[in-house]
Amino acid sequence: MSLSSVKRLGKRIIDYPEETVAVVSVTEWLRPLFSNPTKRVKGYLLSLFPILGWITRYNLGWLTGDLIAGLTVGIVVVPQGMSYAQLATLPPQYGLYSSFVGVLIYCFFATSKDVSIGPVAVMSLTVAQVIKDVQTHHASEKFTGPEIATALAFICGFIVLGIGLLRLGWLVEFISAPAVSGFMTGSAINIAAGQVPGLMGITGFDTRAATYRVIINTLKGLPRTKLDAAWGLTGLVALYAIRYTCLKLERRFPHRARIFFFISVFRNAFVMLILTLAAWLYCRHRKVHGNYPIKILLTVPSGFKAVKQPTITRKLISALGPKLPVATIILFLEHIAISKSFGRINGYKINPNQELIAIGVTNTIGSCFGAYPATGSFSRSALKSKSGVRTPLAGVYTAIVVIVALYGLTSAFFWIPTAALSAIIIHAVADLVASPAQVYSYWRVSPLEFCIWVAAVLVTIFSSIENGIYTSISASLALLLLRVARPRGAFLGKAAVRPSSGSTVDRDVYLPLTKDGITNPYVKVEAPSPGVLIYKFEESYVYPNSHIVYTAIVDYVKANLRRGKDMSNVKLGDRPWNDPGPRRPGDYESEQRANLKKPILHAVVFDFSAVSHIDTTAVQVLIDVRTEVEKWADHPIEFHFAPIMSPWIRRALVAGGFGLGIPNPWATPEVAPVIPYHKSRLSSQSSKDDLEATGDGKKRQSGTVELEPVVPLDTPFFHLDLGAAVRAAESAARHATPLT
Repeated sequence: MSLSSVKRLGKRIIDYPEETVAVVSVTEWLRPLFSNPTKRVKGYLLSLFPILGWITRYNLGWLTGDLIAGLTVGIVVVPQGMSYAQLATLPPQYGLYSSFVGVLIYCFFATSKDVSIGPVAVMSLTVAQVIKDVQTHHASEKFTGPEIATALAFICGFIVLGIGLLRLGWLVEFISAPAVSGFMTGSAINIAAGQVPGLMGITGFDTRAATYRVIINTLKGLPRTKLDAAWGLTGLVALYAIRYTCLKLERRFPHRARIFFFISVFRNAFVMLILTLAAWLYCRHRKVHGNYPIKILLTVPSGFKAVKQPTITRKLISALGPKLPVATIILFLEHIAISKSFGRINGYKINPNQELIAIGVTNTIGSCFGAYPATGSFSRSALKSKSGVRTPLAGVYTAIVVIVALYGLTSAFFWIPTAALSAIIIHAVADLVASPAQVYSYWRVSPLEFCIWVAAVLVTIFSSIENGIYTSISASLALLLLRVARPRGAFLGKAAVRPSSGSTVDRDVYLPLTKDGITNPYVKVEAPSPGVLIYKFEESYVYPNSHIVYTAIVDYVKANLRRGKDMSNVKLGDRPWNDPGPRRPGDYESEQRANLKKPILHAVVFDFSAVSHIDTTAVQVLIDVRTEVEKWADHPIEFHFAPIMSPWIRRALVAGGFGLGIPNPWATPEVAPVIPYHKSRLSSQSSKDDLEATGDGKKRQSGTVELEPVVPLDTPFFHLDLGAAVRAAESAARHATPLT
């Protein structure tokens, strides 16, 4: 059997059409993926280290800005790092380990100059819950808190690193901004409520239970308030007093705003210094039975005592398994949200995949230094941005401050009151709570997303952070699927508009026949020519929403357009069960009279301007629509499409038998001139350059303008724009042979 015979047999087996039109091929889609692989691999490897793109141009101006920002963030990150370690139920030095590694490693992989990596409140509380869960359900294994935390950092970092290397950062886009805001607001309230007992010195209950339980138990425990409240409440009041005083002074004396800004920045360090000094003065001679009158940090080991390989065993991985999804999601979700926010504010674009690689590498390497999971911090990133940071290298100067604190200030950390650390946490997480204006904007933009925000906040408060993040993600995905499966669609009509008051030329636009999509209720929208339907999609046409289009068009046709076959002479027994006709025989004539008053359907025009994808199910439903309306009209119907935005949509429609046929002899051919030079300019050129470009890219010497079709002539029912499609359909309706 010859090769040609085999090809013919294969075409018969797959029902290959004898006559085909030119469509895009799979080869054209695959070719860019495999073209010049060496260049693509080199570009991919270089993209892993963005620092190579700017470090060679580093200058003194950048150095000054980075040095100020780095030292400023370093002064804040030291007390915050120890506070968040306390929140994570870890010794304070582990917060410093995470701070050092985070700011140091991130600068080599960052695409954001503003983000500061390190311990954060939400991640710290999650680590505390993971430690509690593992130690409760696997008590026999005797895993320590630091072992669990560093193993969690390694595993989560490795997962996030893999997501970044595989360029799957687009997965983050499935979670809406209100969902993230609701989760963060609920988490901030959860954290603040859990720190109030420490602020007041109240003990005797689980401060990491559901928020409402913590609030109730705190109110019950107010009579047990201890002396720690003197340090905690004083610190919290002082932090807010300094902050708002500096803000007022900045507005009153704008020429000294920079000075007041840095005074406000140093409030954490200043308050911590004063409270530590007060704790030392009060407690140094009041030690009773080995205990001090208030709770203080006590010994903080200097240096990196915990530098070692993280403990990764099969039993520990199994114990961490149920908590890995939520920890991983929080790790990259908060970071991407913060980096995008500051990129938008400061006018640069971040690469989500590279940011995932950055925090993945940071946490993987950090686990060898005893660090627990670290991600982007909103408060420190805002501080870094306002301090005038110029490049990600500012993180190196922050790391120097942390290393100095680790080796030179640990003896002073002994007297830090834990109530003061609670005050710092409460003060920091308050910025994560959405403002009333922000929440109201969610309601104005999208009431459904406002409901998602409320649900995320309530679930986080009344259940847990884990359930809150799952609620946020599930609600976002559900809303996305709802919008895909139930898109808006409308039958369009024509309205004449004038571009400006001084213009005398009107043009036609196509608007919904109903008033739903028109802002001005006095705009008059006329129906298209009798027998022509115009339907607009407002979403990609895919399998979840395909039946909606079928129902809309078929129901409209049967209700408003003439039935081609006279059913008055058809016996009841010959009528289909789903169309039995009137109950009384005398009503058949009135049914036919009403039917004859309706216009005859000739053409259906689909506005595909919002359609970016179409799938097999949707094409099949379009075929079903064509079959059903042609059966109703009892004659062929033209289906026009405009505009076709993707060659793959054109390919799919052609495969379904759409777009083909004999061009309408009364319609004007659809062409578009390509004239790169004005005629007056051509006249000044030499005879050698007296050429005009055509649409096919060739040069021809001619005295006339060459025109080329933008839409191929072998698909006459595909059109460049909606106006051309409607004109072709109306032309077909005007010249159609009347039905007898």
